[in-house]
Amino acid sequence: MDQPGLTYNTEKKQIIISEYGRNIQEMIARVVEIEDRKERTAAANKIVSIMAQMNPQVKESNDYLHKLWDHLFIMSEGKLDVDAPFAPPRISTRQSKPHHIEYQNNDIRYGHYGQYLIKMIETASQEENDEVREALAYSLANQMKRNYLEWNRSVVNDMLIINDLKTLSKGRLVLPEDAKLTLSSEIMPKAQPQQQKQKQKGKAQQPQQSQKKKKVPNLKANMNNPNNPAYKKKG
Repeated sequence: MDQPGLTYNTEKKQIIISEYGRNIQEMIARVVEIEDRKERTAAANKIVSIMAQMNPQVKESNDYLHKLWDHLFIMSEGKLDVDAPFAPPRISTRQSKPHHIEYQNNDIRYGHYGQYLIKMIETASQEENDEVREALAYSLANQMKRNYLEWNRSVVNDMLIINDLKTLSKGRLVLPEDAKLTLSSEIMPKAQPQQQKQKQKGKAQQPQQSQKKKKVPNLKANMNNPNNPAYKKKG
C-alpha cells in the first residue's frame, strides 16, 4: 500500500559505493546543490571526515585522505566543484569497460598432438636442407608419438604417426615405412618387477585387527589361594 513520504530503496537511485551507504550519497547530492563555493567546500570536508569515521580501517594507508576525496568525487558523479586538496579522478576512465578477450578459434585437425607441435611441423617443413629436414622429421615423429600416448595409453602403430606427419607437413616431412621410432615401452615404462614385489609385500604387511587373547588362570601359581578350586582338592 502506498503511503505519503514512504519509498522503497529499489525506487531510489543506485548506490555508487555501497560501503558508505545511501545517507552519505544523498548528503553529497545536497552539497552539489549549494551555490556558495566556500560553503560547498566546507560541507565537502565535513563529509570526508564522516567517511573516515565510518571506515576507520582506511586510515591504515598513508594516502587515505586522497582515497576518501576520490570516493567523494566518484559518488558525486563528477558534479562536485570544490577547492579540494587533490585533483578529482577521471570518472570516464573508471566507468570504461575492460577489453573483451576473444576465444581462440583455431581449427586443429589433430588435436591430440597439440597446437604448438603442429606449428613446429609447419616450420620444419620449410627447411631446405634434406638432412636437417630428415632429422627434424624423426624428432617430431617421436614427439608426436609421445603426445599420442598421453591421450591413448595403448600401443600406437608407427605407420600411423608417419602418415600423420606426412599429412600435417603437406608431404614435406616424409619418413620411410621401415623407420624405427621410440618404443612405446620406453615412453611409458612399466613398473619394475622389484617395485611390484614391494607393493605386494606392503599390502601383505598391512596391520590386521588384533585379536584379544583370553587370560588363562595359572593354577600352579595359585595353589595356596583358598579361593582356588585346586586348593580344596589339595586339602
